[in-house]
Amino acid sequence: MYRTAEGEEIFVVDGHVHFWDASPANQANRYGKGFIDCFYDYHRNLSPAERIWPREKFLEYDAETMARDLFAEGCVDVAILQPTRLRDFFVRGFNTVERNAVIKELYPDRFILNGSFDPRDGEAGLEALEAAKERYGIRGVKLYTAEWRGSSRGYKLTDAWAYRYLEKCRELGIRNIHVHKGPTIWPLDRDAFDVADVDHAASDFPELNFIVEHVGLPRLEDFCWIATQEPNVYGGLAVAMPFVRARPLYFARVMAELLFWLGPDRLLFASDYAIWEPRWILDAFMAFQLPEAIVEETGVTLDLAVKRKILGQNAARLYDLDFAAGRSALPGRRRGADGAEGEA
Repeated sequence: MYRTAEGEEIFVVDGHVHFWDASPANQANRYGKGFIDCFYDYHRNLSPAERIWPREKFLEYDAETMARDLFAEGCVDVAILQPTRLRDFFVRGFNTVERNAVIKELYPDRFILNGSFDPRDGEAGLEALEAAKERYGIRGVKLYTAEWRGSSRGYKLTDAWAYRYLEKCRELGIRNIHVHKGPTIWPLDRDAFDVADVDHAASDFPELNFIVEHVGLPRLEDFCWIATQEPNVYGGLAVAMPFVRARPLYFARVMAELLFWLGPDRLLFASDYAIWEPRWILDAFMAFQLPEAIVEETGVTLDLAVKRKILGQNAARLYDLDFAAGRSALPGRRRGADGAEGEA
C-alpha cells in the first residue's frame, strides 16, 4: 500500500513491468545492444540522479532486486509482467513469458503473468497461446507490433492472422490485450507503432479490453480521438509517468487530455520497471496537481479519488483483483527454492 502524508492508504497496481535479460551474452547482434542502450538513455534522462543504475545492473538484475524495488520500497501491491520477446535481437529472448514465470513462481501473490503472441507464428503460435493459457492461466497478452521477424519489420492488429489470434483470445477468455503503441526504441520503426489499427480491432472485438501502452505517445491526439469512441480502449501510463518530475507542464497537458477524453476510469498506472522504479514516480504523482489554467479550460480534476482509480482500482477491475481487501488479501509470500515461504 502507498500511504499518503495524511495516512490514506492507496492500493497500487503497477501495470507494466519486465524481468529482462539484456546481458552481453544474450545480445544476439548490434540491434540487441542498441535496443537496451536506448532503454538506458530513457532511464538516465528521466530518472532522478540518485535513482540512476549502473549500466551493468540495468542489463540484468535479479528477482530479489526487482521484488524489493516494487514491493518493499515501491509500495506496489500487485505488478503485471508484460513480456517482450525480441528473439531476433536476443539469443534467449529479451523478456519472455518463461523468464517472467520464474519470478511469478517466487512471488505468486504479487505478480500477474501475461502472455504474448505474434501473428506471424501462424498455426503453431495459436497452439502456443492455448498452451500458455493452460499452463500459466494468463488473463492478458502483451503485443509488440513493431517487432522484427526476419525480413518483416512489424505487423498490424488488422492483419488477417492477427484477427485469428484475437479470436483465439476471445475463445480462451484472455480479455486484456496490452499493445505497445509508444515511442520508438532503436532500431524499430516508428510507423509500426501507429495507433490506427487499435480503432479497427476494438470495434470488431468489443468483448476484449485494449490497453494502449504508453497512451500512444507521441501520437496522443490520435489515441484520444480513438479512445473516446471505443469504450473498450484504455490508456497505460508507462513512459508518460516519469514526465511528472522531468517535465511537469508537459505531464499536465498529457493528463488533462487523457482525463478530458477518456475520463478517470480508463487510465492505468505503470512504472515500466526496470526503466524506472515506481517509488519516486508515486511520490511525485501524489504531490502533483494540475495547473489552475488547465483545470479551468478542461474542467478535469486529479484529486485523490481520481488518483486512486489510476493507481490501482482501474487495473483491479480489469484483472478481477479485490482492491478493497488491501494487503490482507495479498500477503506477498516468497517461495524459496526449497518450497518454504517467507515475506517478500
